[in-house]
Amino acid sequence: MHQQFLLCALWLLPLVLTMDSSSPLELVPRRFVPYNSEDSHMFHEEGVFNYSTMLLREDLDLLVVGARGVIYALDLKDISKKRASVNWEVTRDKKDQCVSKGKNLETDCNNYIRILHKLEDNRMYVCGTYAYDPECDYMSYANGELILEKKAEEGKGKCPFDPFQRYASIMVEDHIYSATVMNFLGSDPVLMRSSDSVIRTEFKRSWLNEPNFVSLAQMPESDKSDEGDDDKVYLFFSETAVEYDSYTKTVVSRVARVCKGDLGGLRILQKKWTSFLKARLDCPVLDSAFPYIIQDTYRWCDPQEHWKKCLFFAVFTPQSDTSELSAVCAYRVSDISRVFAEGKYKNPVHVETSYVKWVMYSGEVPSPRPGACIDDEARKAGFTQTLDLPDRTLQFVKDKPLMDQAIEPISNEPLLVQKGVKYSRIIVDQVQAVNGKKYHVMFIGTEEGTIVKAVNYNGEMFIIEEVQVFKAREQIKILKFSNITRLIYAGSDSGVVQVSPSSCGRTLSCMDCVLARDPYCGWDQAAGRCTDVSATKKGLIQSVEEGKASLCPKAKPVSVVDKSVWSSGNLKLSCLLPSKLATTRWERDKSPLIPSPRHQQLRDGLLILNATHSDAGRYRCLAVESSKAGEYIAPAAEYDVSVIEAAGDRASVPQSQKDGPTVAGLHAVIGLLTVCLLVLLAWNFYKGHIPLPCKCKNNKHDEGPI
Repeated sequence: MHQQFLLCALWLLPLVLTMDSSSPLELVPRRFVPYNSEDSHMFHEEGVFNYSTMLLREDLDLLVVGARGVIYALDLKDISKKRASVNWEVTRDKKDQCVSKGKNLETDCNNYIRILHKLEDNRMYVCGTYAYDPECDYMSYANGELILEKKAEEGKGKCPFDPFQRYASIMVEDHIYSATVMNFLGSDPVLMRSSDSVIRTEFKRSWLNEPNFVSLAQMPESDKSDEGDDDKVYLFFSETAVEYDSYTKTVVSRVARVCKGDLGGLRILQKKWTSFLKARLDCPVLDSAFPYIIQDTYRWCDPQEHWKKCLFFAVFTPQSDTSELSAVCAYRVSDISRVFAEGKYKNPVHVETSYVKWVMYSGEVPSPRPGACIDDEARKAGFTQTLDLPDRTLQFVKDKPLMDQAIEPISNEPLLVQKGVKYSRIIVDQVQAVNGKKYHVMFIGTEEGTIVKAVNYNGEMFIIEEVQVFKAREQIKILKFSNITRLIYAGSDSGVVQVSPSSCGRTLSCMDCVLARDPYCGWDQAAGRCTDVSATKKGLIQSVEEGKASLCPKAKPVSVVDKSVWSSGNLKLSCLLPSKLATTRWERDKSPLIPSPRHQQLRDGLLILNATHSDAGRYRCLAVESSKAGEYIAPAAEYDVSVIEAAGDRASVPQSQKDGPTVAGLHAVIGLLTVCLLVLLAWNFYKGHIPLPCKCKNNKHDEGPI
């Protein structure tokens, strides 16, 4: 018996260790803000859906939005104001062709705008799915109008065929880099650069194996490079792993990169990337049996710092239905670059069981290094462009594009893990707090139409709030942040929403403001309100790392509310807490109220059942909330409760309304209604509308069937 108990305790020990107060399983937003149309600006037009493509044109003070069959130019400061729009719909012939190929007329055979990029001449490049036959065009904004130039270009390889398929694209020096599919069936995935000389990935499972593309980003790695390096383009995606030995398909997250100056090989890898390398991207969430899958990334760079200090923030969701956790991991660009520049390669080895096993390559690596960009060392050796690279180097990277080492996140752990929510998108802003330190604030879109606002304070995960920005619980498909307006823009199937990253006005007391631990907000003692730190940092009370609410002056007493209840009756005393992290503590006549069957303490109040004379008194609800600095208590509500005896003094009994109907009058009305009902029933019986409950036999001729 003792052995069984010991084994059970050992088995439960890991679970107990993960269920402490800092466990991500217990992490909840401090505040949940329900949908309120007055808190944001929204744009939507009747009959138009899928607002999932955005382009910030801060030079034109516009937010350009691509939807299904239409492109909008919205006021960047107030997106509810439409500046212009242009329709781009599919012709009838194209729709018929789409339907003949087995696609749905309503959902598939439309033109979903998927690509919006700014060109160097200030025009825009726009592409749409165009009824499963992708097409691109040029667009300009002039004299308050959006103008499509109707210079139709082939969109294959730039824009997806399927409007619901994941893809990615960026524009670099008027060359579009795209990650999508090349054919109608979606069986030819590709990372391609569309220019005078098109360069694409090799059509091999070892390069791209059933990928789901997420995002593309450029890094200016030639800037201040001691090696004369080239700029890079990074691709984030997930795919079925080729290196795992398992009977079931395992999906992994990846990051790949190519060099901007890549022109392909001369004989091997003609018009193919010679610099395509990829590595596994890890985001370890507890002890998950399967890797978490990347959903979105955000590149954050400090314009005053070197590119090596740039970060990629990425959101991950589980590939198994058994987990309800979502996570955010952050990666240094320098760590990613180092793995590709110095790491080992994986090598495919054929084994007796007729499948390919991938192991670390330990042989000789050709020179120049396979997958490397052309740098000063290569130029000294006579290789001035990728067309000069030797066949041995090209054959190596063609066969071995996968790196052995995985990319690990900062501190080898997530910045945030949350239960019961599925992340979809992320943007990040940096805020300087009152203490002079800078913090990364994450704004994470979810599949429920909410935005989660969170910070990681020196390893401590903290969710400031979760805001419902769309009325319907629908996936946030895109998030953008403008450094000019300091506003967030979110798109979904139903519309576009504009919200402020700062929400200081939601806190009404100093303690609430400080315990929110929001880098954007501090308590202004002179004004007596929670205010944005960007307005002024002088005299503001803020404690983001500890939540030290003792810095606040003593809270003012709350107003006392009179309440009365009949003897043996029930009464609920409400107590609205400022935070989901706070709990209630009730006092009666300055003494702690002990819970009992007649005094039930609820999350939002106190329920007094079967009241007696002893329940009269002064009740006070206290909001109790803990932070790293300690436990803080503030009055939330106060009531003066009196109990009215049913047979007591008439003066204490509520008086009847003098102007209302008397009891005798009510009795007279009820009697009159009863008489009317009886007369109505008698008349219906007489006319035969209502049958009698029995049949009366008058004579023998009435017996038998008719």
